[in-house]
Amino acid sequence: MKKNTLLLTLLILSTTVFAQTKPQETEYYNPQPAKVIPGDYSYTTAPSDAIILFDGKDISAWESQDGKEPQWNVKNGELLVQPGTGSIKTKQYFGDVQLHIEYKSPDPEKYSGQNRGNSGVFFQSKYEIQILDMDNNKTYVNGMAGSVYKQNPPLADAYTKNGEWQVYDIIWKSPVFGTNGKLEKPAMITVLFNGIVVQNNFILEGTTEYIGFPKYEAHGRLPLMLQDHGTSVAFRNIWVRELN
Repeated sequence: MKKNTLLLTLLILSTTVFAQTKPQETEYYNPQPAKVIPGDYSYTTAPSDAIILFDGKDISAWESQDGKEPQWNVKNGELLVQPGTGSIKTKQYFGDVQLHIEYKSPDPEKYSGQNRGNSGVFFQSKYEIQILDMDNNKTYVNGMAGSVYKQNPPLADAYTKNGEWQVYDIIWKSPVFGTNGKLEKPAMITVLFNGIVVQNNFILEGTTEYIGFPKYEAHGRLPLMLQDHGTSVAFRNIWVRELN
């Protein structure tokens, strides 16, 4: 009997571990956020105290994941993901920030779902706001543009059209850890997508994981990161204001 009980326990544990290695375990498709058509919304100039991360010409604020020169391209004032070269991160480390960033999805060709115009902006290199082409493109709601990836879907679908510039304005409040590494205050985020609030002081459960579940591990200020997810997403007009 003891042997059978042990085998059953091991089977349950192995099943649980296996389930946590399937990305589908943390994806859901309903309820669908309401579609909202944004008004005219853009900023052409950064405020006077902003740190300019990309002005259409200079990418000196960025480096590759291994600290080398980034391999992304600059063309016609746009910063273009060069698929396969890896994500890029800021040389400067940040805590609480206000971020402005604009992106444009590439031609969708035959791609759909998460393979279409996918990228992401990662706060402190760990917490992702999803970037995706949502023009007639169905996917799991906690992976839509404007979602806190795999944690919280957007309050509305504010994406306009493929080929048009999409605008994020994001307020990020970093998690706070005690001297012993214990979480004292979780991260919080507010996101405006084309002028529409899609995340309203959402409290994060931890890191945004593709497989598995969120977790917090103590850290300090870290770089912002833009993701290479295999498609040539374009970026422009990237600036940040430090809030602490």
